[in-house]
Amino acid sequence: MEQAEGTVRHTVQEKIEGADVLRRVAIIGLGVIGGSLAMALTQGQLVDEVIGVDRDEETRKLALATRAAHRVEAYAAEAVAEADLVVLATPVRTYPAIIESIVHRLKPGTIVTDVGSTKQWVLEQMGRLLPPGVRFVGGHPMAGSEKQGIRGADRYLLENAVYVLTPDADTDAGALQAVENLFKAAGARVLQIGAEEHDRMVALVSHLPHMMAVALVETLSEAAKEYPKAPMLAAGGFRDTTRVAAGDPQMWVDIACTNREPLLHMIGCFRNALDRLEAQIDACGGCGSSQERSRASDNDTSVEALRETLAHAREVRLSIPRKAKGILPGIHEIVVTVPDEPGVIGTMARLLGDNGVNIADIEILRVREGHGGTIRIGFYEAPDADRAVEVLAGAGIIVKRW
Repeated sequence: MEQAEGTVRHTVQEKIEGADVLRRVAIIGLGVIGGSLAMALTQGQLVDEVIGVDRDEETRKLALATRAAHRVEAYAAEAVAEADLVVLATPVRTYPAIIESIVHRLKPGTIVTDVGSTKQWVLEQMGRLLPPGVRFVGGHPMAGSEKQGIRGADRYLLENAVYVLTPDADTDAGALQAVENLFKAAGARVLQIGAEEHDRMVALVSHLPHMMAVALVETLSEAAKEYPKAPMLAAGGFRDTTRVAAGDPQMWVDIACTNREPLLHMIGCFRNALDRLEAQIDACGGCGSSQERSRASDNDTSVEALRETLAHAREVRLSIPRKAKGILPGIHEIVVTVPDEPGVIGTMARLLGDNGVNIADIEILRVREGHGGTIRIGFYEAPDADRAVEVLAGAGIIVKRW
């Protein structure tokens, strides 16, 4: 029976001949990404053992409580011995020190990968630090959350997310295929891109938007000195635009420092676009002021130029694939992971109702058909959320505060 279970467990990994089968995985750093990957591998039974590494004791306890790992360690060197795959899921500038602390414990043939948002710098560091026989495959899951730590982790975070792998001419083909197979089994859509190309693209679609959000929040903060009620008017549009500014500051320092040139280039491109917008708005003159007795005609060249820019931006924006995440502001939230079974939501609601807990809002975040999904439940009062965690955990349901 045990052998049959192992055969089923590794079927996805063994589909492509020549790829390594990864049975023991050590994940260093149990934040949002590391914790989510650990949950997907552990709860999905995709490998025999997941060892989670984090220096924070509470994080280690929560990792075990939420079945994010089979066992946990405080120090990486104790976790990587005999690991087939080591995943670096800490801020990228910590990688060199981590590798130096574990390199003597890595067995020949070990695969090392990472989840960092910059790739060329990481590739150069790994080439310098890893010994022959230890194989590196750069990776970057295009998923995340403004939430921090393992409390923001989600087994289904990688479901249908693009997971970029950045092989180069020296990347071992078997290692690359093994990592791709594993992440596909976790629900991700794997895309292979060169490291330099990756860094230029994410500077545009990820790093620049974060810095724009930071600049907008800083602008609001400064303007609030003159207009103290301005933050009260910051509704959905402002909140959506600036949501990412709530991300981990240290992580973003590392991203800016290790992807400096591509990011500076994209900031320059954005500045040029903003300058063009400024010029178009300025060219409209006083077309609506009291000095002008009538509005400028719709055929006015300056107005038409601005309208064309706005219309083009709208068209491009609508063409971008949409992935709804959902936000439940102003209430106390928990997140539960449940199997894909009829009546599971009703069962939870009945459990909570029987224990006097009133649900304010409920939302299905992610679903993997035939497996399960993640549900966010909101409550008006913090004690209700705490009680809900107690009740659901007592019923064997995976649950955590959000």
